[in-house]
Amino acid sequence: MTMKSFPMKKPLIACVLAASSLLPALAANPLFKNRFTADPAALVDGGRVYLYVGVDEAKPDDKDYVMNEWRVYSSCDMQHWTDHGAPLKATTFPWAKGRAWASHVVKKGEKYYFYSTVEHATVPGLSVGVAVSDSPTGPFVDARGSALITNDMTKQTDIHWDDIDPAVFIDDDGSAHLYLGNTFLKYAKLKPNMTELIGDYQVLPVAPFTEAAYLHKRAGTYYLSYSQGFPEETVYQTGPSPTGPWTKGPVIMHMNSGVKTIHQSIVDFNGKSYIFYHNAKLPGGSEYRRSVAVEELYYKADGSILPIEQTIAGPKANPSPGCKVKK
Repeated sequence: MTMKSFPMKKPLIACVLAASSLLPALAANPLFKNRFTADPAALVDGGRVYLYVGVDEAKPDDKDYVMNEWRVYSSCDMQHWTDHGAPLKATTFPWAKGRAWASHVVKKGEKYYFYSTVEHATVPGLSVGVAVSDSPTGPFVDARGSALITNDMTKQTDIHWDDIDPAVFIDDDGSAHLYLGNTFLKYAKLKPNMTELIGDYQVLPVAPFTEAAYLHKRAGTYYLSYSQGFPEETVYQTGPSPTGPWTKGPVIMHMNSGVKTIHQSIVDFNGKSYIFYHNAKLPGGSEYRRSVAVEELYYKADGSILPIEQTIAGPKANPSPGCKVKK
């Protein structure tokens, strides 16, 4: 998410959100109707998709993000989603003072690692923390006792939100690759313990770049997707390695209305590909009151990604073997 001050648009539709959720709930976009959610990060594990989201708690007249925790949902059919609660808060990190911004979760061995953006209590600016759990639904605990990356470590720009949106990709050889940043795309390899960098970070030559870097791999090709511009649109580049060199592809999702950010996450599940993102289409939505949605993602025969339209219906059911949901 981009930390900028812009006049907030008036809510499109006045509404009162339900105080309780039905678990699991039949999904059509936006996925979750009882709260505002943003910055989706998806993990496929054990026949389920686990979706980690930030919670927008801003009131209609607020002029900034109000985010204190992340929530996790899961589905075995891409239609019904179970709410597993909040596995982590920004203040779970003793060295942080708040701002539960965009996160990403990966599994390595039997552990789940939660990389998140928070505001540091003593180092000015936003930082990246790492939490760990034995379960994809948490609870997660601080894995280091300190930030992985702080704002004073990066000098490309003097903005205090340039170390945000961490995403980790684990390659077929087990190597772990960290991407993050706003304005500049920063990259580093992680040690096998998943909590330390191997050497220093580097800046990858990807421009124009805004934020929300995310890497996935298909048929030996690496796909680096991210947001460009502001208001943002989702684009991607392809390359032969986790660091390129990159060949730019087309825009795959155009900018939102009502909110300037979009923030994608791409996964494969039961033989199909999906892209999660956020918009402002939940009634009462706005710049700081966003809502997560999902679409099926398609490739051409040459491996390029087809443009993706935002829909209300979302993807069709795609159940895992033995998937059981309550209706």
